[in-house]
Amino acid sequence: MPTIVKVLAFSLGMALIFTGIANLLPQVEGQAPEDKEVDLGALTMDSFIALGEDIFKNKGTCTLCHNNMGRAPDILHLDMNEVSRKHLADERYKGSATDVAGYIHESMVDPGAYVVKGFGKKGSKDTESPMPAVNKAPIELTDVEMDAVTAFLQAKDGGEVTVALPSEAPAPSTKEAVPSVAATAEEAIGKFGCSACHAVLDSSAELGPSLKNIGARLSAAQIRQSIVDPNAVIAEGYPPIMPADFADRMMAKELEMMVKFLANSK
Repeated sequence: MPTIVKVLAFSLGMALIFTGIANLLPQVEGQAPEDKEVDLGALTMDSFIALGEDIFKNKGTCTLCHNNMGRAPDILHLDMNEVSRKHLADERYKGSATDVAGYIHESMVDPGAYVVKGFGKKGSKDTESPMPAVNKAPIELTDVEMDAVTAFLQAKDGGEVTVALPSEAPAPSTKEAVPSVAATAEEAIGKFGCSACHAVLDSSAELGPSLKNIGARLSAAQIRQSIVDPNAVIAEGYPPIMPADFADRMMAKELEMMVKFLANSK
């Protein structure tokens, strides 16, 4: 067999092998949290409360921190009506709310108005909250969505829901639709909400380890492992709150773009 034919056969074989390997990598298309379309004509208080629970556990990403791991108050196991009244009466409270619904809403848009003891930013002596404002990027809940969450938190322990059902549909979003596949690493970081917990790009969040200059501390393989299997190695001082299926939401291309970007951050 001529040498050129052998070379071509070998090249073709290697291409087929690499194609097969690529197909074994995660190819699940990541989906950005979807806005729930509210049908005002069919909306009842029960369905509004149910919407709030869904937002709290999904789009709002609240349970990433508000759980039993000690990173933030375990809201689902607290009577938020009682807790809110207690915080409003605390001399440390520096907000402007006057009732439970107002306090819950304020805690979402201005988390620093009251910082629960033991849950402030490191070194702030509980004067600064590590929680991002949920009406801003990357979470960006609408007023209707925040009202739904407030209704859920008031109702879950048998309290009176004082939030009114929305009478007008929220204003149409001016944001461009999130592309199905991120074109850049920065876009992927925004798409998957990394900046809500980590200091990365323009974010200074402290709920998770800082990703700025992480390439000086970890290799690309270690960074990839921390995304694919976040519980394999837990950073000291941080609870294991990153979802185990985080990488399953990404396309392989998005994962590798993110790994390369972080590995080069030194």
